[in-house]
Amino acid sequence: MVLKSMENFRNYYELLGVERGSAPEDIKKAFRRLARQYHPDLNPGDKGAEEKFKEFNEAYRVLSDPATRSQYDQFTRFWRSRKGRSNKDFQSNARPSESRAKGDEDFSQFGDFNSFIDQLLGRRPRNGSREAGEDDRRSPRTATAEKEPYQTPPRPKNVEAELKLPLEKAYQGGRERIKLEDGRSLEVEMPAGMMPGHKIRLRGQGIANGDLFLKIDVLPHQRFRLQGIDIHCVLPLTPAEAVLGGFVEVPTLDGLVKISLPQGVVSGQKLRLAGKGFPNEDGDRGDQLLEIQLALPKELSAAERELYEKIRAIETFNPRLDDMNT
Repeated sequence: MVLKSMENFRNYYELLGVERGSAPEDIKKAFRRLARQYHPDLNPGDKGAEEKFKEFNEAYRVLSDPATRSQYDQFTRFWRSRKGRSNKDFQSNARPSESRAKGDEDFSQFGDFNSFIDQLLGRRPRNGSREAGEDDRRSPRTATAEKEPYQTPPRPKNVEAELKLPLEKAYQGGRERIKLEDGRSLEVEMPAGMMPGHKIRLRGQGIANGDLFLKIDVLPHQRFRLQGIDIHCVLPLTPAEAVLGGFVEVPTLDGLVKISLPQGVVSGQKLRLAGKGFPNEDGDRGDQLLEIQLALPKELSAAERELYEKIRAIETFNPRLDDMNT
């Protein structure tokens, strides 16, 4: 049998990025690192990554088993000893001991590298990897070689990730692009009124076609605070607004709205805006709670000071007197 073209020879050590004398645990560590990077489940639709993963998997299957690794090393030496020779040299009557190291086998029955690997791993030969009429002999040592778990299709597994949303986005819903820890970027269509702890299910986006559950968390807001489906909001008022009441503009999740403020409101008092909170599962909305906060000016114009002095001179209300009478 003539050893044909060896252009398809694959250096498995170089493929995994390890030295020829590397320990089994180093080979396993290198394979796992590459498998995590190129696994088809983490690179959906990427044919290049899928092919690389197959190459890394084949290399690991050969090098992880001492018997197949020894056979591969012997075959490599056999191939290198004949590299560059002519077909006539391959058919020479030289004794095997003259062309290979002591203890090495004669691999001249293999037409190319692929047919050697197919037999080594107990696989069916690829098209064209064996010559017509050649026996389909298999080595007992390699036919029982253990398979790496990555060969078995993994079971679908659901995974969970956290999605932090601004309060306005959680209220409005709509499309949101998110980036997962494994590097994937997904566009999600979110319903309106997402509350902390709610989950969005993305079918087939987990491990091995399992589902991905996005757990919602709502980021703190400088003005609004969620209380169930109600919204809490502080409403600062000037002394004149608090005493006189009247129309004032109030911020809500839907924008500014004008409300009629009653006279004589005080700090800490709460007013309720019906239907200005978050929607519940039935579509009904909570309320917005306005907490009154009296705000005093830090600086006064001359005209403002004059007016405040006139008010103080004529006012009859004395809050301290009320305290003393209780």
